[in-house]
Amino acid sequence: MTKTPPADTDATANIDQAWAVFMPSGRRAKFTLGTPLLQAARQLGVDVDSVCGGRGLCGRCQITVSEGHFAKFAVYSQAAHLSPRTAVEAAYDQRQGLATERRLSCAALLAGDVVIDVPADSQVHKQIVRKRPEVRDIDIQPVTRLHYVEGSQPSLHEPTGDFRRLCENLRQQWPDWGINDDLTCDHSVLQNLQRALRDGDWKVTVAIHKGQHVVAIWPGFRDQLLGLALDIGSTTMSGHLCDLATGEVLNSVGVMNPQIRFGEDLMSRVSYVMMNPGGEVEMTRVVREAVNHMATQATAEIGAGPEDILDLVFVGNPVMHHLMLGLDPTELGGAPFALAIDSAVNRQASELDLRLNPGARVYALPCIAGHVGADTAAVILSEAPQQQDAITLIVDVGTNAELVLGNRDRLVAASSPTGPAFEGAQIYSGQRAAPGAIERVRIDPHTLEPRFKIIGCDSWSDTPEFSSASARIGITGICGSGIIEAVGEMLLAGIISADGVINSALAERSPRLISYGRSFGYQLHGDITVTQTDVRAIQLAKAALYAGARLLMEKLNVKAVDRVVLAGAFGSHIDTKYAMLLGMIPDCDLHHVWSAGNAAGTGARIALLNRHARREIEQLVRQVEKVETAIEPKFQDHFVAAMAIPHRDDTFPELAKVVKLPAPETPTNDQHTGRRRRRRRG
Repeated sequence: MTKTPPADTDATANIDQAWAVFMPSGRRAKFTLGTPLLQAARQLGVDVDSVCGGRGLCGRCQITVSEGHFAKFAVYSQAAHLSPRTAVEAAYDQRQGLATERRLSCAALLAGDVVIDVPADSQVHKQIVRKRPEVRDIDIQPVTRLHYVEGSQPSLHEPTGDFRRLCENLRQQWPDWGINDDLTCDHSVLQNLQRALRDGDWKVTVAIHKGQHVVAIWPGFRDQLLGLALDIGSTTMSGHLCDLATGEVLNSVGVMNPQIRFGEDLMSRVSYVMMNPGGEVEMTRVVREAVNHMATQATAEIGAGPEDILDLVFVGNPVMHHLMLGLDPTELGGAPFALAIDSAVNRQASELDLRLNPGARVYALPCIAGHVGADTAAVILSEAPQQQDAITLIVDVGTNAELVLGNRDRLVAASSPTGPAFEGAQIYSGQRAAPGAIERVRIDPHTLEPRFKIIGCDSWSDTPEFSSASARIGITGICGSGIIEAVGEMLLAGIISADGVINSALAERSPRLISYGRSFGYQLHGDITVTQTDVRAIQLAKAALYAGARLLMEKLNVKAVDRVVLAGAFGSHIDTKYAMLLGMIPDCDLHHVWSAGNAAGTGARIALLNRHARREIEQLVRQVEKVETAIEPKFQDHFVAAMAIPHRDDTFPELAKVVKLPAPETPTNDQHTGRRRRRRRG
């Protein structure tokens, strides 16, 4: 039985028109029959993508028809209310495939009332949904866009230059895209312009930066534009190769920072520059070469080349930021830690010796202060504490930890010199995270026997399958997450006191307690031992971190935090329970403590994919209040109190709900006197 559509009261008055309703926006109007849907969408300001300008080449403008009676719009919609599939759609289907229920809105003509659904992958301003609901989605609005244009040929009657005609064709064929009347272009575009026009039979694809500058041109049709988001860390460098139109991460790469040979930590690299005039030139050269290598590797694995990259965004701490830009970092080595530049930086890639597309642009996020860099700005962009009511503490754990605290009302930031212990450095059996390193530890409080997991093996050491697996990999040392859990478990098992002293009396109970003359250590496996010196190194690192957090809490006049976010590659491997047990972070409901992974890299990707995010973070960092721990008189007091595990004075009621904490020690008069002496010496 054929269903009769509801009567349209205006049908007799507008017999040659029909309704077009676009979802999810709900925008609608009547259009003349035979109007292409893409044209109707543009007239209504509906978010429908197109690179080819409605020529049926790119397939970005796909839509579907919702069928049935829509009482809200007084419309009866069905697929037959569009023109039949065209030769253009058939050709695209043969090339790329077109689902039966989908149409190209540039080719489908209005033949009756329709309700059109614009899928997410056909929208210009696409969104990438983050996994955690409290973190915003990424709205895809890149700073550089592709435009396909059919150019007009020169003639003796119209002796205008090729670039002038190209600009006129662009404005005519892309009238709704905000292309400036006074388009400019790079010299490399002019050098390639005439060949591209003639090789493409006057049909070309151009890349326009900020709607006002042509940065690249290719003959014929092209629908993929690549960008690279980089996090240049002092130890490792990571990058995400993205499709700027869809936001899709096409490939991810990572390398060790080659500057390590000049010094493992930031200050040692600054010292290298101070002692070796011109040393910054060499460090700049090697980090840029590493970026070129990453660009080549990332593109090669998807069948492209670095010349296909048109946009690069990088973040890093102030020293890495300056060295990437070719700036001398010497002033960052001492108070007042002056930055050469703290605002965002825009450069051509060629200025930084990067072998990308000749028209490629480089954008560096702004720095916040001398020890709080563009990587922290990127973390703020990723985690968006300024959009939350809850008081959020963000901790990027590293050799120099960066902390941000606040909410939509106010943000404060600080850096804290935690040292390399959290990364396994200066630990007796410590090493960087690599296959064979102990990364998880549990200690039986009765037998004091340990069990552990190593990187590269999913089994615990007390399982039958562990022996064969570990034999292939080897047990080589203990990394940062492993030493944190080991010290935490030693506290819970009573092997160390809240003051971090190894209980030598337990040597009578367990052979795991090994004497080193005046001190003891705890043997995990073979020669892998946690010494008294290791425990002290962890105490010093975590006390610096906690003291920084306490200073920020005082600045905001808050007694507790609502949420804690651990950022950075190392933060993603820390068990949040043990981080709180050690007193690395303040007490908080553990359900509200999580790892954000490489949030700096995510922030770089947001800035790569959304031009408005760049303006947002440029404005926001100027509002962040910087707390300089080096000159804060209370830092030392907070530091001394935080040496205890988890803390000398602060209680941890939320942590106590999931972990049985040892009873606090009552300091003797001698201990009080010793603390006062240590404080005076410090």
